Amino acid sequence: MKKDNKAGKAGKGGLFTLEVVIFSGPMTENFVEENPVISRTIQIRGDQTLAQLHKAIFKAFDRWEEHLYEFQVGGKGPRDRKAKRYGLAEIEEGSIFGDSLIGDVKKTTIGSLGLKKDDRVGYWFDFGDDWWHQINVAAIESTIPKGTYPKVIKRRGQSPPQYPDMEEDE
Repeated sequence: MKKDNKAGKAGKGGLFTLEVVIFSGPMTENFVEENPVISRTIQIRGDQTLAQLHKAIFKAFDRWEEHLYEFQVGGKGPRDRKAKRYGLAEIEEGSIFGDSLIGDVKKTTIGSLGLKKDDRVGYWFDFGDDWWHQINVAAIESTIPKGTYPKVIKRRGQSPPQYPDMEEDE
């Protein structure tokens, strides 16, 4: 990830504060009862890419094995078939939406998406286990404080195991 330790005015969209909430995935009933809200708040610069946001989410939820993923932007949230889809350009087939991607996560910056405060973005990780997340745009600031981005600034709930023992609840 690109490091920028200079404070100052942000080009290409500023500093985005995003709340990433897991709302669906292979979690046991006990885990969900103990963790009714599972979220991470991440700050990311507008000149950073969706691929960098994916890596930040991946790390924030303590995942260890990579899988395919995509973002859905401009709809009413995750699973909205009218949303614009961004994924890995080299692997655009096989999505439940059946049409081609609008953009490559490695080239698409956060600032280029036209996001506004209170917008929602869908994030789908692991097309087999189907970890669904909603990303809420909590704030967009024009000044970027000194630091390295993206970074997690808040955690709610424990990270669910990437591969839980579903027989644990039985």
